[in-house]
Amino acid sequence: MLIELDEGYSFGLGLFETILLYKGKPVFLDKHLSRINKSIVDLGLNIDKLEKDEVFQYLNNNKNTFEYEVLKIVLSEKNRLFLKREYTYTEKDYQKGFSLNISKVRRNESSIFTFHKTLNYGDNILEKRKSKKLGYDEPIFLNSKNQITEGATSNIFVVVENKIYTPKLSCGLLNGIVRQYIISNYDVIESEIDLEFLNNTDEIFLTNSLFGIMSVSNLEKKIFKSQKLGKNILQNYKKYLGNI
Repeated sequence: MLIELDEGYSFGLGLFETILLYKGKPVFLDKHLSRINKSIVDLGLNIDKLEKDEVFQYLNNNKNTFEYEVLKIVLSEKNRLFLKREYTYTEKDYQKGFSLNISKVRRNESSIFTFHKTLNYGDNILEKRKSKKLGYDEPIFLNSKNQITEGATSNIFVVVENKIYTPKLSCGLLNGIVRQYIISNYDVIESEIDLEFLNNTDEIFLTNSLFGIMSVSNLEKKIFKSQKLGKNILQNYKKYLGNI
């Protein structure tokens, strides 16, 4: 695979999308295309719009029989990469739930890069690796005001007395595709959430395009006895996938 050096690979001025393939079909493809094409415009990048035909051409030329796979698309000024990889989440992950810790790295809610899925992804990867070494599955970032924002690869939802809360976009986070699905299908309160509120929640679940909805077993030393709502939403989400 030949990659040309450009501003995407020199300075991170490129974009990517990670898309779940379910039985060969790209889940929420229109949403992913809309997001990456909006980012091209918002960031003023010299990149051609990503078209649906390009995605299907690649998929038609790269078929296999796995139920779940991952499609990654990377765009920069001189490069358009389409890559498939194995889906690694297992039933054991869903049964156990994710373990979270609070990162010491702060999200910059004043930076445009925070709100787009760009090749400036170093904080996410390094903090995720650090959390793994400490025995956690996912770090959660605070912003400069000590407000909860998102995980390294996920959006966060918290449940208090059967009410679902999630951080406002203005707190500094990526508007995840499954985050949008949850907000569109459930009563969700978008608000500013601090650590005290987080530590007093009844339940937490995470969302991203690959695992969909993942319940949380603990936030550092705090153990969550309930994963009921998150797992119920996951079952509904699986039914949705089965009908696409």
